[in-house]
Amino acid sequence: MLAFAPWQLLLYGLGWCLAQIYAAVPNYALAIIILTVLIRLVLLPFGFKQIKSMQHMQALQPELKQLQKKYKGNKQKLQEEQMKLYREAGVNPLGGCLPLLLTLPFLFAMYAVIRPPLLSANVDATGQVATYQVVNNHLPQDSLLFHNVLTHQNLNMAGVNLQCSLATSGTQAELRDTQKQPIQSGLPILGNDGRPIPDAASSSTLDCGTKKFPDAIPYILLLALMLASAIFMQRQMTKANPQAAQAGPQAALMKYMPLIYVVWGWAFPAGLILYWTTANGIQIAQQTVMLRAGHIGPEALERAKAEQRRRQEEGGPKKKGFMAWMNEKAQAVQGLQEPPKDAGTPQSDGKGQQPKSSQKKPQGQRKPQQKKPPQKAAAQKPAADKPKPQKPVADKPKPPEPAADNGASTTSTDEAASGPPPGSTNGETDKPIKGAKPGNQLRPKKKP
Repeated sequence: MLAFAPWQLLLYGLGWCLAQIYAAVPNYALAIIILTVLIRLVLLPFGFKQIKSMQHMQALQPELKQLQKKYKGNKQKLQEEQMKLYREAGVNPLGGCLPLLLTLPFLFAMYAVIRPPLLSANVDATGQVATYQVVNNHLPQDSLLFHNVLTHQNLNMAGVNLQCSLATSGTQAELRDTQKQPIQSGLPILGNDGRPIPDAASSSTLDCGTKKFPDAIPYILLLALMLASAIFMQRQMTKANPQAAQAGPQAALMKYMPLIYVVWGWAFPAGLILYWTTANGIQIAQQTVMLRAGHIGPEALERAKAEQRRRQEEGGPKKKGFMAWMNEKAQAVQGLQEPPKDAGTPQSDGKGQQPKSSQKKPQGQRKPQQKKPPQKAAAQKPAADKPKPQKPVADKPKPPEPAADNGASTTSTDEAASGPPPGSTNGETDKPIKGAKPGNQLRPKKKP
């Protein structure tokens, strides 16, 4: 129950406010209207923000539709361009949804407060229902409104019982307890504390009329008034920007919303329909004020775009919304998770370290880079770079040499066969061999 504590607090708060208003103005319909006005006054800043954001989003629909056609096969690029368009216009896509979500709890809470309290049957030793106990009540038990709602008295407005719906109009609606069993008339009703409520007895039916026609006519008129206010509210927004309404989802909304309103108006109590109609009228007044002040419409969007461009040119602080912040975070996470495209040049994550995905690579893809030796001469190359060893010079026919140089000749032949000494840099030896070929091989030196 701790998780539902804020919801229960809202229910009991609205029930207490409605009971206090009814004590001052003993008219159930007027009390609902006054409470609706107070709720809309509390939500007035959010209502203005909702209307402004929804109108700006409608004005952007033609440009968004062009982006969808242009980047039809590239969803990532489409999202980037859409977020860029939102930033340039200074529009938050969720700006119209969040204020609307704030109004829904009040709608559901009013439904729970307006409907009659539920009764739970208490059975005696013989198995018969002896008393009923009130459950799921949100009105103060000592208030006049609670007594009238419990006994179904003094709740009419122009022939409409605000506890009845259009579906039950013109009938004696059967009441049931929490076990879905018909309620027996004339039995005592116990309060939340278990004590009997004075001058309160159970009733098996709810008086919603005697005949469907003409008793259902006031309910139909109330539903028609609610439907007309909702349609006028939508057309008022469409009139402010007709091009956007034709391009975006506004046309589909205008097409199907009346059908949804008819279904709700058929099943919900008339008191909730009265609350809904009053709320629509207040929102129509808000939209009228904003239209005359020039806060919504295509001109207002162009002014917002000009203001955003001016900030960018002047280098001032940019107006960053919640969606822009979420997009930046998503791009940062995506940049860390995606592996680099070039395996040879791993990318950095912006903190001087390489991502983990780029550090682990298969050994077969590693190709060590060989350092090129300093080129002193274009024709000289180390003997170690040759793919095949050279044939020993001793295999070639040697010219006749003097006998005195026999030892030196043998030493030179061994050195030539084994290659240049480790410390040699130009491929030459101290004692050259006669008849050696020029090029990368040993060069002969002239005798003095």
